[in-house]
Amino acid sequence: MSELRFNELRGEQVVYAIDRQDRTFLPAREHCPLDPTRLGEPPTEIPFAAFQIAVFDNRFPAFQAPGGAAEVVVYTDRHDGSFATLSPQRAQALMWVWRHRYQELGARPDVEYVMIFENRGVEVGVTLHHPHGQIYGYPFVPPVATLELAADERVGGCAPCALLARELGDAQRILIERDGVVAYVPHAARWAYEAHVVMREHRASLLDCEPDELRELSQVLQALVRGYDELFERPFPYVMVVHQASTCEPADSPARRGHVHVEFYPPLRTAEKLKFLAGSEQGAGTFISDTLPEESAVALREAIARAA
Repeated sequence: MSELRFNELRGEQVVYAIDRQDRTFLPAREHCPLDPTRLGEPPTEIPFAAFQIAVFDNRFPAFQAPGGAAEVVVYTDRHDGSFATLSPQRAQALMWVWRHRYQELGARPDVEYVMIFENRGVEVGVTLHHPHGQIYGYPFVPPVATLELAADERVGGCAPCALLARELGDAQRILIERDGVVAYVPHAARWAYEAHVVMREHRASLLDCEPDELRELSQVLQALVRGYDELFERPFPYVMVVHQASTCEPADSPARRGHVHVEFYPPLRTAEKLKFLAGSEQGAGTFISDTLPEESAVALREAIARAA
């Protein structure tokens, strides 16, 4: 079981999940626990010879009932590849899997916030190469989600809606525009090639999205990550996080706040150089960037066009 301790100086919870110290770390390909179980070979986490998308409880959870949840979402039964190389149909199906898990986990009394995310690349600490993401059901609303609610108060409405309107008005940092989804490098990006993918209409969660919007979301996400890979002609590491409403309030509650958007935090600032969180970032909580978002947007927009 995890233990929570409150850090008074920072005003945030710290989670102690000591069993995770022994989790599987970069196994040889033939011992990948996310591959299908093959006849005559040791069983993996997935007891099928083939599958489309698999979801199961994390064997080394940060949270578990009755204090939250931690799940693994395996995108494909193929060991090689990435989110970018999924078929369009598989990527679209993944959006519905995300939606379903948000609904199921969010209905639990011990879950107050559902975070869907993917860590890609050893540069961000990934421990398994097989294409997959994770879902955490937090037993509290975490600090970033709380800050987003504070941003709503600051702008006097939905902050993602207001920021999207500003980005569309400026247009310098827009990467992709579709009828229902827009991708851009934010005005105050912290990471060199940070990008946000935002629903154009106000949608509190994936549950509020129309089927066409989920299809467009999958298409824009794939176009962006293919652009990332094209940018430096190498597999591009990133952390991808789906931001949406907390699950403290029922889905039909008028008090429910949030706006579906997906944020990417890529650590590369050049093909060989990483952005490290050092003194100012960790000690003061202030990012210092070596690149301008406008310049990053130009480079990334060109890479997305080349990868199309």
